[in-house]
Amino acid sequence: MRIRATVAAVSGALALSALAVPAAQADDGRSWTVDHGVTAPQPSAGEKTKRSFAATQADDAKITSAVVNGGKPIVVGTKSKQTVPYTVTATDDSGIAGAAAFIWIGSSVDDENSFGFGPNEKSISCKVVNATTTTCKGTITLDPGLMLNSDATWWRVGAAAGANDGQELERDAVSKVRVQRFSKLTVNASPEPVKKGKTITVTGKLTRANWDTGTYKGYSKQAVKLQFKKKGAKSYTTVKTVKTSSTGTLKTTVKASADGTWRYSFAGTPSTPAVSAKGDFLDVK
Repeated sequence: MRIRATVAAVSGALALSALAVPAAQADDGRSWTVDHGVTAPQPSAGEKTKRSFAATQADDAKITSAVVNGGKPIVVGTKSKQTVPYTVTATDDSGIAGAAAFIWIGSSVDDENSFGFGPNEKSISCKVVNATTTTCKGTITLDPGLMLNSDATWWRVGAAAGANDGQELERDAVSKVRVQRFSKLTVNASPEPVKKGKTITVTGKLTRANWDTGTYKGYSKQAVKLQFKKKGAKSYTTVKTVKTSSTGTLKTTVKASADGTWRYSFAGTPSTPAVSAKGDFLDVK
């Protein structure tokens, strides 16, 4: 689907709106639209004509950068919507009236099977850097209720902007941002208390958001580190590496040597962020 940006400037008031009209609904049943902006009085017919003419004389407007969530991965759970910031910078000889970003996945933004999230209209604010350049900030909200597990990948960051002379510009892929499935990790060391030298069993479970079902499911066949922090120590030491079962569970045995805290720690994968269990203190007698 094609995003279109329109800008109006009247008596110092600026307006930016971008519209995306979806094509036929995608095979997975999802569709999306982008509709954002700040309303302002529209220019007179004469002003529209002058701006339209000016826009045909030159095409010097550029979107120079668009960054979502500071370039860091966006981690989404199963229930709560995740709102992240974006920054867009654009430039034009006449100055920039406004700009906004959106994120999407698919082979093309025009493809009926593409999907994405647009900016929150009321979040947009712009700051003039100089006579030709403006930086606009805002937020985008991701809704896990509309997402599929296959969405845990790189998303393209697009942007639309408008210049004071009436030029409209759009870039479908200015940068990228990774979207990940929120992860959880538990640990339990037992029995407790335990005598020094005796065997203890450390269990746990690694789960991650399953957007297809709206629940958390075990993450199977993943390498997870078992770590120990002796009482009074400041950092953990890795004892061994354990693999999760087909349901995401963890279980291993070690010898009790001293009072301290046990935890599991997962380094993460491209689709799932790193996570460490809170830790379980074990009293050794």
